[in-house]
Amino acid sequence: MSADQNQNTGAPGGPEKTPAATGGPGTAAAVARRAAACAPWVRTRLRTAPGAAAALAGLVLLTAFLAAAFPRSVESYETDGLRHDIASASPSRSVLEVTSPPPDLELRPEVQDAAVRSPGMSRVDAALMKSLPKPVRPDAARSSYGVHTTAPAVAFEPWLPRPDGLAPQFTYATPAALDKHSTLRSGQWPTVRGEVATDSREVEAAVTAETASALKMKVGSTLSVPTRTGAPLTVRITGIVTPLRPTESFWSVEPLFRGPALIPERGSSEPKNYWTAALLLPPDAAPALLATMNEPELFWRIAPDAAHLTGLDVSGLRSAVASLESGPELLKLRDIAGPTATLTTDLDEIVLAHTRMRSAISPVVTVAAVGIGAVAAVVLLMTGGLIGARRHHELALLRSRGGSLRGIGRRLFAETAVTVLPAAALGLLLAVLTVGQARLWPAVAAAAAVTVLVCAALPLRTTLRHIRPQLHGARDDMMNARPSRRRTVAELTLLVLAIGAVAALRRRGTDADGGTDLLVSSAPVLVGLIAALVLVRLYPLPLRLASRPVARLRGAIGFLSLARAGRASSSGTLPLLALLIALTTAAFGGSVLAGVGDARGDAALKAVGADARISGPGDRSTLPDGFADRVRAVRGVDDVAPVQIDYGVLLPPAANGIEDAKGATLVGVEPESYARLARATGLKAFPADRLKATGSAAPVPKGTFPSLDRVLPVIASPSVAERLGDQPQDIESLAGDFKVRVVGVQPRTSAVADSDFMIVNTASLSEGHPTTLLVTGAGPDAKGLRAAAHDTGKDFAVQLRSEELDAFVDTPMQAGAERIYAAAIAAGAGYALLAVLLSLLQTAPERTTLLARLRTMGLTTGQGRRLLAFEAMPQALLAAVGGLLVGWATIVLLAPGVNLVTLALAGASTTAQHTVSLRADPWSLVLPALGVVVLAAAVAGVQAWWASRRGSITELRAGDTR
Repeated sequence: MSADQNQNTGAPGGPEKTPAATGGPGTAAAVARRAAACAPWVRTRLRTAPGAAAALAGLVLLTAFLAAAFPRSVESYETDGLRHDIASASPSRSVLEVTSPPPDLELRPEVQDAAVRSPGMSRVDAALMKSLPKPVRPDAARSSYGVHTTAPAVAFEPWLPRPDGLAPQFTYATPAALDKHSTLRSGQWPTVRGEVATDSREVEAAVTAETASALKMKVGSTLSVPTRTGAPLTVRITGIVTPLRPTESFWSVEPLFRGPALIPERGSSEPKNYWTAALLLPPDAAPALLATMNEPELFWRIAPDAAHLTGLDVSGLRSAVASLESGPELLKLRDIAGPTATLTTDLDEIVLAHTRMRSAISPVVTVAAVGIGAVAAVVLLMTGGLIGARRHHELALLRSRGGSLRGIGRRLFAETAVTVLPAAALGLLLAVLTVGQARLWPAVAAAAAVTVLVCAALPLRTTLRHIRPQLHGARDDMMNARPSRRRTVAELTLLVLAIGAVAALRRRGTDADGGTDLLVSSAPVLVGLIAALVLVRLYPLPLRLASRPVARLRGAIGFLSLARAGRASSSGTLPLLALLIALTTAAFGGSVLAGVGDARGDAALKAVGADARISGPGDRSTLPDGFADRVRAVRGVDDVAPVQIDYGVLLPPAANGIEDAKGATLVGVEPESYARLARATGLKAFPADRLKATGSAAPVPKGTFPSLDRVLPVIASPSVAERLGDQPQDIESLAGDFKVRVVGVQPRTSAVADSDFMIVNTASLSEGHPTTLLVTGAGPDAKGLRAAAHDTGKDFAVQLRSEELDAFVDTPMQAGAERIYAAAIAAGAGYALLAVLLSLLQTAPERTTLLARLRTMGLTTGQGRRLLAFEAMPQALLAAVGGLLVGWATIVLLAPGVNLVTLALAGASTTAQHTVSLRADPWSLVLPALGVVVLAAAVAGVQAWWASRRGSITELRAGDTR
């Protein structure tokens, strides 16, 4: 074969020459036969290395799935959060209520009556629903309309109950579709007899069973309502109904529809209450209400339909509601409902609260997304580098035979695209099927970014290494590598960016105004990047120090392993970078979840004080004798601590003469049981011996009046201890009058959440009666505790720490963000292990050949295994220890700027929110780092075992340059 023919068939991108040009014989048929004899390049490559192609496809599939699932997950939980916030809000807040005064009195009576009857109100209701701007949509099934009186009418019927001698008051309403929202319990549905007009003198009405029971009403009862004409309007009760869905807007917007209420009389020096309730008339009876003097009003209550809303509708929803309240849309409503109609709603406040929560959670989630995205990109680049290193000699041969860089790059791109495109498409499909309720294009863009990165990285990384000829056998290891000036400048630039990102995060926090800042969110990644660069520069130093004493030892394994570790490629920054970013991301995510869990647990403990709390309805509700023993016998209860709580105990005036009107809380305890409680709840150790009832603090005999000069030892909070000082101070309380002396300081107490308290021995009090039980146990039986409290015959309340803890996770946004962080931990640990595996696979052939050569020199199988294990350990230990330290340092540096309040305690009190902080989680730090070391040792052991099963002849072929 001629040289030109050799170049034509073997060199991609080389010049193609016809037989006529080379002077050799040939026809078109001969050329066609030679072309047909050459197999397609892509198919040949895939058949040659199917394992590498399958591994690349699997990695791309996983990465494309994660990349596409992230924006869909965020959008999905934001959509669920918006719908949840609107659906779970009180109907009195979420409903759009349009109100209008009654028709003008100057209109003809028949015009007034027609405006408030059912047909006219129904037409206005339909027009209002159609006129609502997008994205506001009505839920017709939960909406209602009618006429109601806004000023209650006093009823003087003697048979009505009067709790404090005050006559009850009633409002009257004509809500539409009463029969669709309730069931008839007795009597019959109220109807109109003939045609009700303004001058009608009798109408029918219905009341709920709760109202009838409280106000002694029954079918046939009548009420008299004064009118403007002087002749009263008689309202006859014809039916008693029961609400079908009491929590829906039909019954909840105006609670009196559902049941009566006791209202305190205004302006009275003594507390006096009177009943107020509502009577429900048929819709066509509305004209009769126009004649009353109780300020009738037309209303249309439109419940919003949240089922169609998405997270992208937040801004449009707020704008639409604002326009309906005081904007162009309100003018449209007035054209329909009347020139003075108004719309009131708190839907905009609900959406604003949702926006604030999303703004607080999104930056924290972005930190996890940036970390996982960075480590995934590095691992993909490592995969491309591994494939390129395996094909280095092949491509160098093609280049030496005249192959152009463009031609080689095109063929590498083609064979990569054939593998990557289907895998990325499958990953996108899985993400779409797994996560719903989100737009498609962000997921497509994310999967396309992964595809472009992989398809571009392998050809570019591989072809650019063949621009210039390279010497075979030249050493490129960390021990001899000298960083160039360009690399130094790049590292210093990254260092400046990392310092700026950390400083900005600590100063501004993740919830800074203006949305998510990518520089701030990339702070953990930049810290890991700088740490990787520093560790690569420092890596040769411990190897040099360790190789000198090891070289003097008689065994060769230690010296060979260190020498082999020192000859690792200087391009090992990429695996170390992937490991450090992955370990940092996993540690950061685990610390976020640990901080959220600790904050919720601490808040629940502050709310309850123990695993369970049993207390009476009032401050002076004492516990009956033997009650503590019954509670102690409940399943799951380990210990019980009875305490006495007296709120509002006045303290002596301060040194400046200013008195504290708030006072402090006096807590009487049994020192031994309370000390056990403090240990069980993780509080500061309680010094029980300081509260012993001895001397003047000892209990006085029954019938003996205690001395006012006796001094009781107390353990106080820091603020109270500072107020009381070192000298005895007089205290007046419901538990007795005595003097106190501070003998200890405790920052917190389980009994109360107040920051101002005094703890005293109950036995020292003249009126010592426990009012609360604090229960500890692994899992107290809630039913058993409530049954024990019910058996006392008093209205004792039972609070469980587990129930308080569950109450903090009540929004889909919180749950969605936590799922993303859990996925970030798993993905970070997985990518870290994959980075270790790729770095070891890249040098696996070289290690196998070395082991085969050493076996011909007498190296045993056990020594070979130890050699490979010792060789892999320096880099694995460097990555593990470095990742652990960098993860810990990252959390310490970024903790002041990471706000976990909204993620952990949505809707919690301000006192509880101050306890939220980011802390390092030992398990998230240690487990991934330990997994790196274990995997490195396992891979080295498996490789040594596999090499021992194969003969040395296979590895040491003649002419092999490995």
